[in-house]
Amino acid sequence: MAYIETVDYEKSDGKLREVYDHLIDTRGKLADLHQVQSLDPEAIIRHMDLYVHLMYGKSPLKREQREMIGVIVSICNSCMYCVKHHSAALNHFWKDNNRLGTFLRDFTKAELSEADLLLCLLSEQLTIRPAFEGKEEMIRRIKDKGLDDRAILDATTIIAYFNFVNRLVLGLGVEGDDKEQSGYTYD
Repeated sequence: MAYIETVDYEKSDGKLREVYDHLIDTRGKLADLHQVQSLDPEAIIRHMDLYVHLMYGKSPLKREQREMIGVIVSICNSCMYCVKHHSAALNHFWKDNNRLGTFLRDFTKAELSEADLLLCLLSEQLTIRPAFEGKEEMIRRIKDKGLDDRAILDATTIIAYFNFVNRLVLGLGVEGDDKEQSGYTYD
């Protein structure tokens, strides 16, 4: 139960109903995260535009790398709502429950490529200690593994985005439920 008033689908009308219908048509479901923003439909639109751009737009990062980043940030922030959603999306690509379980417990043991491991380390450090020493060296190492400046920009933006969303979820009491996990489109 959110800490603020929300408008569910049945009570929505006008612009909010349009936004909700669009989300259902394009994402497969209406998430509790969207409903917690229901008092400002324009914010939902702008939020989803950013989300779609970062997670589905053109990028040197693969979709699974983007989901991996989201999961690491969400674990660091103890945002179980986002961990559940984005680990399900990550496993859509991996199709390996054992690997996912290992990743969720300790990503350093999840048989990641060196580049992916560095992206996870960057995600963890920028979330826990944004001003951490060694950032420049880590970015150089990421480049050495074949990721370019655009990939690093995209990774950093996704890290920042998930920190934003985690704070919305945790700050406003978004809980979600198990039924909310199924029915989303990930591709």
